[in-house]
Amino acid sequence: MNWDDLRLFLAVARTGSISGAAKQLSVQHSTVSRRMRQLEDQLEARLIERKKGGYELTQAGENVKQAAARMETEMLGVDAAVLGKDTDLTGSLQVTAINNMASSVLMPMFASFSRAHPKVDLHVVVSNSNASLSQREADIAIRLTNSPTDTLIGKRVVTVASTIYGSRAYLERIRRQGREPAWIGVECCGFHKSWTKQHCNEHTHHFFSDDTLLTLAALREGLGVSFLPCFMGDPEPSLERYCPPDPAHDLGLWILLHPDLKRTARVLAFRDHMTRTIREKRDLFEGRCPAQGDHPHRRLEQAAGDPV
Repeated sequence: MNWDDLRLFLAVARTGSISGAAKQLSVQHSTVSRRMRQLEDQLEARLIERKKGGYELTQAGENVKQAAARMETEMLGVDAAVLGKDTDLTGSLQVTAINNMASSVLMPMFASFSRAHPKVDLHVVVSNSNASLSQREADIAIRLTNSPTDTLIGKRVVTVASTIYGSRAYLERIRRQGREPAWIGVECCGFHKSWTKQHCNEHTHHFFSDDTLLTLAALREGLGVSFLPCFMGDPEPSLERYCPPDPAHDLGLWILLHPDLKRTARVLAFRDHMTRTIREKRDLFEGRCPAQGDHPHRRLEQAAGDPV
């Protein structure tokens, strides 16, 4: 049996769709569909059934999935036996990080590592899923979480603070008018969605965003207020904090790697580089940049921690 066909079937089983598997494996939708039919013909059994909104495994499909997953574990073990002994700072390095960090505060750190180690081919992939590491689709993950998966190893590098931001002009206007701010509806992650639900009294929104970079752009346009990590909100000159950061909203910034790669030179070099350079920006991540008296923005007019 062709392992590539089983790997393709596993992608369909895990994503629940032909298109999802095609995207995950970077192949054409028609290729996945054709090879799935060939695999079913070879096994003389139906493995998947089309359902509303995706595909569902048959009992035969469940059996094949379990067997294929065991084969995958063995195949990854072969990779680990080789990669775990890699002591050269050469080769490919797959890094996954969330979009708002990868495209902003982390990019100079990626660039400095790449310049320092020109023989390492650095691939940065935007993703919020730990599965990309457990399935060995990436070597290192940079994640915001307070509960990293126990199948990975890593360290909490810094704490990331968040608070509510609005544009300077918008907040000045609602102060003059004595109004409560409008809230931007966010669906970018479970954290921001939950915090918004807790603080937005009316639970009504006229504008929604599913990405923090979009939320940042909406705040600049004066569409309301929203939660942002301080490393995004504080450097933006058009924005102002609506209230001080609440420690209840703190998240850990983790650098995680697969246990099989804990002795791979380029993985460890990248981990150490990112740990050092992220901690150099600790004040920015932990929301301490706008200390009273030395922040380039004007001071917040706040009393006893109440929203301004």
